[in-house]
Amino acid sequence: MATWRRDGRLTGGQRLLCAGLAGALSLSLTAPLELATARRFVVMFTDDLGHISQWSSIMAGSLAGMVSTIVTYPTDLIKTRLIVQNMLEPSYRGLLHAFSTIYQQEGFLALYRGVSLTVVGALPFSAGSLLVHMNLEKIWNGPRDQFSLPQNFANVCLAAAVTQTLSFPFETVKRKMQAQSPYLPHSGGVDVHFSGAVDCFRQIVKAQGILGLWNGLTANLLKIAPYFGIMFSTFEFCKRICLYQNGYILSPLSYKLTPGVDQSLQPQELRELKKFFKTRKLKSKKPTL
Repeated sequence: MATWRRDGRLTGGQRLLCAGLAGALSLSLTAPLELATARRFVVMFTDDLGHISQWSSIMAGSLAGMVSTIVTYPTDLIKTRLIVQNMLEPSYRGLLHAFSTIYQQEGFLALYRGVSLTVVGALPFSAGSLLVHMNLEKIWNGPRDQFSLPQNFANVCLAAAVTQTLSFPFETVKRKMQAQSPYLPHSGGVDVHFSGAVDCFRQIVKAQGILGLWNGLTANLLKIAPYFGIMFSTFEFCKRICLYQNGYILSPLSYKLTPGVDQSLQPQELRELKKFFKTRKLKSKKPTL
């Protein structure tokens, strides 16, 4: 089974910076959390030699997606409620009012209605995205760490499109469960009536056919594909800048390695080595009496 190494040429602060910048430019508050969590899980699954199998990396990505989903799920539910409410007679005046109203009327667990579908749907999305992304290396006939920025963007967009299509039925049911509430006019405007997640699947197929589970997929792909493309491309470019700053590559625009630099050294070790040779060079230039 193929393995890949965790890049030890970046410091912890640099990885966090890249994750934060990727999230900011992709307009996502969960991206830094998901990327940072994924790094933690990757470390857990990495062996003593610094290698991790493809399936372990897939598991790390899936677990990271689940953690970030659970932590931020109430805000996702509130966003759905704010979108579907009647704007002429709104039930919620804003984010905090929606949170307070839902908590008081429906209880704390209502903030996590449909979360099980998100967790289950995150598994094929995260795992499929990583698996497709890694297998796309065969198309370009080159190592992943030498892909250009357009290649990285195309890889991630295609991976996100495929996996989003596979997991979209879970997203459809989740949104309907989030919107449904006995305290909203017309039960939140949901077009089918159901008693739970499984019944919701059944009622959608009964009323709209099997393709009803993919209603709205095109619009979602127009959002999700560039979102992941921007996030991961930004992370990769930020990583190149850090590698260039640390002295491992010649330019942030390419992955050409700096001649004479041992790529297995940690950033601190490389700095100490450069400092040693610089001091030694200065001493050799001092005139002797």
